[in-house]
Amino acid sequence: MGVLHFIVNEILSQPQLLVGIMALIGLLALRKSVNDVVTGTLKVIVGFLILTGGAGIISSALSPLGNMVQSGLHLHGVIPTNEAIVALAQKSFGAETAIIMGVGFVVNLILARITPAKFIFLTGHHLFFMATVLAVVLGSAGIHGASETILGGIVLGTVGTVMPAFVHPFMKQVTGGADFALGHFNSLGYITAAAIGKVVGKNSRTTEEIKVSPKVGFLRDSLVMTTLTMIIIYILLAVIAGAKSIAEYTQGSNYVMYSLTQALTFGGGIAIVLMGVRMILSELVPAFQGIALKIVPNALPALDCPTTFTFAPTAVLVGFISSLVGGIVGMFLMGPLGLALIIPGMVPHFFDGGTAGVFGNATGGRRGAMIGSFVNGLLITALPALLLAFLGSLGLANTTFGDSDFCWVGIVTGGIAKTGYAGTFILTILFCAVLVAFASMVTVRSNRRARGAMGSSVSA
Repeated sequence: MGVLHFIVNEILSQPQLLVGIMALIGLLALRKSVNDVVTGTLKVIVGFLILTGGAGIISSALSPLGNMVQSGLHLHGVIPTNEAIVALAQKSFGAETAIIMGVGFVVNLILARITPAKFIFLTGHHLFFMATVLAVVLGSAGIHGASETILGGIVLGTVGTVMPAFVHPFMKQVTGGADFALGHFNSLGYITAAAIGKVVGKNSRTTEEIKVSPKVGFLRDSLVMTTLTMIIIYILLAVIAGAKSIAEYTQGSNYVMYSLTQALTFGGGIAIVLMGVRMILSELVPAFQGIALKIVPNALPALDCPTTFTFAPTAVLVGFISSLVGGIVGMFLMGPLGLALIIPGMVPHFFDGGTAGVFGNATGGRRGAMIGSFVNGLLITALPALLLAFLGSLGLANTTFGDSDFCWVGIVTGGIAKTGYAGTFILTILFCAVLVAFASMVTVRSNRRARGAMGSSVSA
């Protein structure tokens, strides 16, 4: 009994150790050398600790911003930042998140093996974020223990299989048929942008014919752009809200300069988090990828969204700006709709908006990139506001999840979880079965069209 208590409380409740164990198993299964196993396992654990440390810095930098919005403007302001909300959630749901991530990866492999949707989701930090969403919404609805981790793993593995399948027909247009898929949980936004591009983009020229001055080349650097935008937001809100709104933080120092420091601290926190994420992914993903490709032949690896940036770099900038404008417009619509004020999060708008621009441009040129990304900005403003009701006590934090798939999956799963244990199992299996069937149909039709086009090309 003492050994079991030690395993549960000293190992399974420590998410950094669980993630390290997953990497260890993967590296051992690939028969890596002792040097690679030790190095890879320790780097994953240290990377996880760096990630949570950076998220703590972001969280502390966001606290005065929330005060400025709430006390100064009398509004409930929330900034969607995945890294910050995930770090906060690990205090209560760390062990559940790690187990859901492991179960979800196994479910993804099984579905890719037995269905036509042969996509292996390898964007590790998004698997981690989605596992956190599921742990939080299920736990907040009263689903705990083994049921929470099994249900969460089934949903995670399902969406990790079906979302790359749904977006892949458009991904082929972006890449020209490259041998990889998109594994990023803002796929709803990309599908929406691409669909809008098809409607509005007739005869619209591609964004890649637009010339961008080297003088504003810094706009392509996400960290610089994020920090610069946060400086503007912090100082603008500080001036509007006044010194009293953050008096408890400044302790007599100049409130504008204090706000500038917090904005720079936020940027520093993002840089630390990205460093931790890269360290985790550089070791964890190869271990997962090696196992996956052995188990599921002919599978396509589903990779992170920056893999699309090189196909239309100007569309990334157009998409970011258009998505940010959509986020600002959406922010002013939240109040009249009775929802929390969602302040545009720069990280989601840069990566999601930029990628939406690439997809909108692929189907509808400049008009598709601008209008499609604008609608993506509205989506990642409205959906995070709706998700807050399913996050339990975390819904009171000044941050939330920012990507569309985290939100719609969290809302649907949280709604299902309110039906009780039996209802949750039945509805979850039905929900996942419908998604898998639809994804299989989309994949079969897409492959049939590709073979038909290839046949026509050969005949010509």
